[in-house]
Amino acid sequence: MLTEKRILVGVTGGIAAYKAAEVVRCLHKLQAQVHVAMTKSATEFITPLTLRSLSSNPVYLDLFGESKLWNVEHIGLAEHIDAVIVAPATANILAKMAMGLADDFLSTVLLATLAPVFVAPAMNHGMYHHPATQANLTLLKGRGVHVIGPDTGFQACGTEGDGRMSEPVEIVESLVRFFAGLDWLKGKKALVTAGGTQEPLDPVRYLGNRSSGRMGYAIAQALQEAGAETILVSAPTDLQTPYGVTRISVQTAREMYDEVLGLFPEVDVVVKAAAVADYRPAVEAEQKIKKTGTSSTLELVPNLDILAELGRKKTSQVLIGFAAETENLLVNAQYKMQKKNVDLLVANDITKPGAGFGSLTNIVSFLFTDGRRIDLPQLSKLEVARHLVREIGSLLGIKTKGVN
Repeated sequence: MLTEKRILVGVTGGIAAYKAAEVVRCLHKLQAQVHVAMTKSATEFITPLTLRSLSSNPVYLDLFGESKLWNVEHIGLAEHIDAVIVAPATANILAKMAMGLADDFLSTVLLATLAPVFVAPAMNHGMYHHPATQANLTLLKGRGVHVIGPDTGFQACGTEGDGRMSEPVEIVESLVRFFAGLDWLKGKKALVTAGGTQEPLDPVRYLGNRSSGRMGYAIAQALQEAGAETILVSAPTDLQTPYGVTRISVQTAREMYDEVLGLFPEVDVVVKAAAVADYRPAVEAEQKIKKTGTSSTLELVPNLDILAELGRKKTSQVLIGFAAETENLLVNAQYKMQKKNVDLLVANDITKPGAGFGSLTNIVSFLFTDGRRIDLPQLSKLEVARHLVREIGSLLGIKTKGVN
């Protein structure tokens, strides 16, 4: 699928530079013509010899070095490549790209080329979330730059969070999908719910839960990456809306019910990842409830069951549910799958370290109506989401392809 495609791999100075070797190897294996441009800082992490050996082509280092292929090297290369992938893409190179700076070979090619540009951000969690970096990414996306990842997990600096470069196979898969039209779910419309609903007690307080919304947001991102038009119905959360995803904000279970049921007839896939409150206060006080120093009784009434209603109404839609349990995981999950009439149920034991609410990772099992079960190890929530999207493709009768 990449045969004879001329791909420039830009390698910048981050600890993830060692992963660039696998990116180059995979691209070369798929018969792409791979060229590599390295910044000076990148050579502190990986040698040009390694990348030259894997690409079978000279490595570009110096803007004013001796020409290898064209008289004006950076312009000739910029005009002859089919795509650029910068992996890792540090905060520094993203800032250069956003500002249009060109002070070395790689940044000059990036400014000169009209070819599609992909970046795989890789940096410390704090640097990734700095307003300057987020503003630069937003600007670049608006210019048509394709952003791959980042992933979430342990980082070389000793912290944990999002900012890790996506795995090489995922980076190469993004290029494969772009060139071969393998946006698995292109033409499909998906609806995802995320976050924990809030049921007001009074103007100050509410009943809620510990859901961070991370799993649902990761699923929305993965669906959008796969080409689906994606709508995210989100309960309150501080998370940023994934690029390209349409977000509808709600607070209560009733509001989420109305939005989801209203959209249901026009979508192909629904993933119910939200933690929806089962009950709400029977009465919402108009004024703040004052402390009296005595015991108080709160009457609760049941909320509408969104997943069950979707299970009753579905026609051709693929319906995915979640079961977050604290005991008898598989028994409870199997019961829920049958009762709610879902096509696939994602089950997780939230008492396990690395699988609870607010965690950056998850440990899940996929349960299918034909009795099959897929157990995933502890993975970042985005990795879990990408596995789930592949299964959604299969349920829709779409064959997904990967890179080994």
